[in-house]
Amino acid sequence: MKLNYRTLGEGHPLIVLHGLFGSLDNWMTLAKQWSSHFKVILVDQRNHGQSPQSDAFSYPIMAADLKELMDDLSLTNATLLGHSMGGKTAMEFSMLFPEMIDKLIVVDIAPVKYEVHHYSIIDALESVPLADISNRKEAETYLSKYIREPGTRQFLLKNLYWETKERLAWRFNLKVLAKEILPISEYEIVEGVFEKSTLFVAGEKSNYIMPEYETKMKDKFPNYKLESIDGAGHWVHAEKMVEFSKVIWQFLMK
Repeated sequence: MKLNYRTLGEGHPLIVLHGLFGSLDNWMTLAKQWSSHFKVILVDQRNHGQSPQSDAFSYPIMAADLKELMDDLSLTNATLLGHSMGGKTAMEFSMLFPEMIDKLIVVDIAPVKYEVHHYSIIDALESVPLADISNRKEAETYLSKYIREPGTRQFLLKNLYWETKERLAWRFNLKVLAKEILPISEYEIVEGVFEKSTLFVAGEKSNYIMPEYETKMKDKFPNYKLESIDGAGHWVHAEKMVEFSKVIWQFLMK
């Protein structure tokens, strides 16, 4: 699949993968900072943003999409950063194609199985009658019945766009994401070991990287370091951007 992407800056490639329900736009502010020293490549993963949609949706498939993009761009080596779903794609890629990655950054996710955290978000999104609403404010009213946090609602609403002059639509493929949310959540990194330098970044208030996961992290990524960002939840890069960027800079510039 030919993924949508955007490139900023020059230098060693730094590829950034967003999380579930996200898009490359979520990372634009940080990408502009990093582009002073790196060629930052922001990617829309399949069924998200402006990349193509497909019924096929799994981590091995998304890793293959990334391999195709790197081949198309003639990239033989890059630093790879992924958040949440993007972090698991990045981990899967590092197992399949370790020779193409020099450093790995995984943001607030571990190589383990998870229970589904996003059923309430799926319910909220499915509650929005896209054929009957005429603006984002109306969509937010429906979302607010399921999602209390204004920041989460605004994050989701960034995906709303005018499909036609009369009809709003979600950029992500909600039908497929709802169908595949269980296998995506339960997917565990099993095969392979990535021995190069790896940084895990956790949100201190998040429960996506727990102490009991570190045995598996060390198994699969023996040369790893874990940094926790005080006061941050799962969307570490948005909630504590300054602190997050500092940690990433320190790792990148080693």
